[in-house]
Amino acid sequence: MDDINTTSNEITNENVNFETRINLGPLLDHVNTIKKEIETVIVGQHKMVDQLLVAILSNGHVLLEGVPGVAKTITAKLLAKTLNIGFSRIQFTPDLMPSDILGTSIFNLKNSEFEFKKGPIFSNLILIDEINRAPAKTQAALFEVMEERQITIDGSGYQLETPFLVIATQNPIEQEGTYRLPEAQLDRFLFKITIDYPKLNEEILIIQREHSLQDQGKLDAIKTLLSADEIKEYQGLVKQIRVEQNLLEYIARIVVNTRENAFLYLGASPRASIAILNASKGFAAIRGRDFVTPEDIKEAAIPVLQHRVIVAPEREMEGITSSEIIKQIIETVEIPR
Repeated sequence: MDDINTTSNEITNENVNFETRINLGPLLDHVNTIKKEIETVIVGQHKMVDQLLVAILSNGHVLLEGVPGVAKTITAKLLAKTLNIGFSRIQFTPDLMPSDILGTSIFNLKNSEFEFKKGPIFSNLILIDEINRAPAKTQAALFEVMEERQITIDGSGYQLETPFLVIATQNPIEQEGTYRLPEAQLDRFLFKITIDYPKLNEEILIIQREHSLQDQGKLDAIKTLLSADEIKEYQGLVKQIRVEQNLLEYIARIVVNTRENAFLYLGASPRASIAILNASKGFAAIRGRDFVTPEDIKEAAIPVLQHRVIVAPEREMEGITSSEIIKQIIETVEIPR
């Protein structure tokens, strides 16, 4: 009888043990510390900071969209300074050539051979300012490197070091002298993050901080917190986050619904499904969970999908945006229980 009770108690104790199977403690410590460092300069924009951190953990690229002056570039530079990894900034202009980004072969007179001189893309974190300012051939030079983390030039392949993350910015208002990113290029970005104007209280705090800086630089006091090896380790942990079968089906239903929605001319591809899966794992990780919930998927869906779908022309003329349609889709798809 005692043996039966002991066995029963052991089973009960196992059932109530909800401790995480993955040690996310160091990851959470780093995430919270990086947030605090960024918040010493950036006022508000907590959602954007979370999405940037999730992109790093999910090994994905980010497109930051917002009007001039809403801290797109400074945010990327801040994030880069908290990470002990290589950083390159490329200013896209109409005269920029693919070789200016990737590199080119130069003839060496000493040994009478061509040598490959690497371009600025050979780094870990790449900030591309005004990505829609460069012509299509220069934008297309990023296709292979963003998807496969490698470059092929003159028949030779060059593997990029990990981690490798592209953060690109663009201005949605000023379109003179710009080249719209094609759908294939947009599909390479894990997230499209739209940055809005700050609220009144945030605007006041921004002015106060700027006034108190005097001659000090905004980035001077930012600490370096995370190494390349730690980033790779945390990316490996995020891949181990558990996702139940019914949640995988939930992701699939959301994406398939974009293809069947009358308000959309073009729906999302299977790459979008994978992106939602990876991003939802990232959101679970920064919340301290080793399993994905429907809320994580909802949080990932809009930044993952809004740049991968095309609104039907008649709906676009009515002022309906892709994010509004995606919100409606999320509300209509039944949440798994």
